[in-house]
Amino acid sequence: MKLRVVRKFLYPFAVMVLIFGINILLATTNVQAAGFNLGMSEGANAARGVDQVTDLFGETGVFRTLTNVLLYLIGAISVIMLIIGGLRYVVSGGDSTAVQGAKNTILYAIVGIIVAVLSYAAVSFVIGSFTGGGAATGGGTNV
Repeated sequence: MKLRVVRKFLYPFAVMVLIFGINILLATTNVQAAGFNLGMSEGANAARGVDQVTDLFGETGVFRTLTNVLLYLIGAISVIMLIIGGLRYVVSGGDSTAVQGAKNTILYAIVGIIVAVLSYAAVSFVIGSFTGGGAATGGGTNV
């Protein structure tokens, strides 16, 4: 019985040690072949993929893309919630608690849209200030 337990844990452990050893051997060979003469910025550029964005700010920056995706997502959810609130209002049949719940759904959806637009404006302003423009598009002229 104890021999089965030992084999059950020993074989996977031995396989992991073997794989780890092979990876260390290959990694050491690659580091020696590269000469390891890269500075920090060259190393970061070497690790970056071909299609990855290099700038964080600007029109094609990571923050701008993330903000746009989240804004569309919040806008779509808010519109769906507006439709659900309208349907709840129509189907309520005059029940005061159902009507109040439908009105709250519509109100919260509108508040969500307003918060999304204001947060987009704030993020655009901050990104514009980092890129030197200060405008919503990140552009502008510096005098």
